[in-house]
Parts: sequence; C-alpha cells; structure tokens
Amino acid sequence: MYSLLKPFLFLLNPEKAHHLTFSLLKISNFLPGFSFFCRKTYQIDHPSLKRQLFGLDFKNPVGLAAGMDKDAIAFNELGNFGFGFIEIGTVTPKPQPGNEKPRLFRLVKNEALINRMGFNNNGAKKAAEKLQKRKDSRLIIGGNIGKNKLTPNEKAVDDYIICFNDLFEVVDYFVVNVSSPNTPGLRDLQEKEPLTALLNTLQQINRLKEKPKPILLKIAPDLTNSQLDDIIDIVKQTKIEGVIATNTTISRDGLYYEKSEIENFGTGGLSGKPLSKRSTEVIKYLKEKSKNAFPIIGVGGIHNAEDAIEKINAGADLVQLYTGFVYHGPKLIKEINNALINK
Repeated sequence: MYSLLKPFLFLLNPEKAHHLTFSLLKISNFLPGFSFFCRKTYQIDHPSLKRQLFGLDFKNPVGLAAGMDKDAIAFNELGNFGFGFIEIGTVTPKPQPGNEKPRLFRLVKNEALINRMGFNNNGAKKAAEKLQKRKDSRLIIGGNIGKNKLTPNEKAVDDYIICFNDLFEVVDYFVVNVSSPNTPGLRDLQEKEPLTALLNTLQQINRLKEKPKPILLKIAPDLTNSQLDDIIDIVKQTKIEGVIATNTTISRDGLYYEKSEIENFGTGGLSGKPLSKRSTEVIKYLKEKSKNAFPIIGVGGIHNAEDAIEKINAGADLVQLYTGFVYHGPKLIKEINNALINK
C-alpha cells in the first residue's frame, strides 16, 4: 500500500507530504474495515516480542520516535501498523509555529532527512486533549517534552514542569529533550550542571505523584566520550529510568552530495542512514561503560531488520523508527518484528 503512495508523496515538498499522509490516515479511519485490515496486515502478536521495561509492558520492541506525530493527531491510526509504542511531541508549554519554511529536506541518495522544524506544535494542553482518545490500551505512549524557543535557559525548567504536569495523566513515560539542534541554546542544557538540576526537579515532582512515571533523557549523537561519561553519572545520580540514543546530528559526514548542495540544505538535524553507525556507537559505549546500569532506546538510521538487530546487539532494549519509516513505510515494522522472532 505505502509502496504505491510513496512515488507520489516524494514528488511533493516533504512537509506537505507529511501533512497529506496524516490527512489520509485520518480519513481512512472512517472507511469500514480499513483499521482492521491494517492491524491484520502489520500487527504481530508473539510472546518473544514482549518486553518489560521501567514497569511498562511493551507488546513489541519497535516504536515510533518523536517528531512524526508532534501533536498526537494520528497515534491511534499509526498504532494500527504494529508499533509497540509511540512517542508524541516534542511538545512545548505554549503553541509555537517553529522555524521558517522550508525546514524539511529529503536526501534520497542517502535515505536521509534534514530538518530544522524548531519544535512546531500546538502546545502540551492540546496534545493532552488528543491523547485522552487512546483506543488501544496496550499501545504504550511516550510524551517528549521541550522548552519554548523564547524561554531563556535559566527558566527552561519551568517549561519542562508545565509540560510534565499537562501530560502526566495521558502518557506512560516521559522523554526530556535537550538535544534538538533546532532550538537556539537548547543543547547547552546537556551540560552536567543544568541537566542534573533539570532532571532532579522533575524527579522531585514525579515522586510526589501517586504513581510516578518513568522519565528518560534523549541525547545527541554529537557528544564526546567525556560528555557521555557525564550522562552516565547524571542518570545514576538523578535515578531517571533510561536514555534514548540518539537524536539527529549536526554532522554532514558521509553524504552523497556535492558540498554546494549540502550547503543549500542549510542548518538542521540530519537523520537516516548516515546516522546509523554513530548512534550504534553511542549505544554500545553507554551500555558497556555504565555496565548495563539503565535501559536504552536505540534510534538513528534503522532502515531494515539488520539495522534494528545491530542496535539491540549493541545494547538497545527497544528501538524507534523515524526516517526509515518515511522511506520504507509500515512493512519495516513487521520485518523487524519477524526477524526478532526468528533471531
């Protein structure tokens, strides 16, 4: 099905193609039997796929990364394609339009994307309203939270607190995003002192809840080993549940494009195949250096079942798709789950 749509979608501007795809997903929901067809075609229920991490039961280890369904518009429909979990966001306290367009680019030669979206979203409260309409109670939902562009870093913690409280009742776990390259100054929050303070504050609020929710940290692939050592210390000190490795990269290494073409794409985070090796290296380093002290969700450059298994062998407990899903569609989820069953 997706293979028939893809050539047409790839003729369009990537952002327009994204919105059209989501519109078609929502419309298809009203077609008798379509949701059942998708579940029958793509979903696999097998005991060996089940995972239990940070107190949650995942029906399979393949999730959708944040950035695809920023505003929790189509998580129910996307869940029909066989994902074990879906991460919405990144959401911010106040709605914001994001950066100027064009801000999303396909690098087809590399099966990659460059985005500088800038946390465009309708705000945490709107996302929470949408998430109240979850249809499949077995589908785990994560809430990826960030700060508004105009919020200074000294007050960033306030934005994360607002998002945390707004989403608390409707998500199963949280992801603190301080690693996007598209919000000015955001990555400065990855430094040890501000990050420790931010996570400790969220944990203090979390512990006051009747049933605390798992909090994870999403990190950049561009961190040095010394910075990764700091991340390990921070996770242990703040007692958050785990790490998502990794976000997009500001590197442009390994692209099959002329220098002038790459410059024309401009700034932004690179995702897809060129990120695969580095994200796997980060996963492996964290797992080995921490001595398996915390769970890791692996994301970055997963375009086939072998890529997913490589991440898991490196130490990932779960994996997430984003760019690979854009290029290969829902069949990729089924291929990975089938390969894991037969592993």
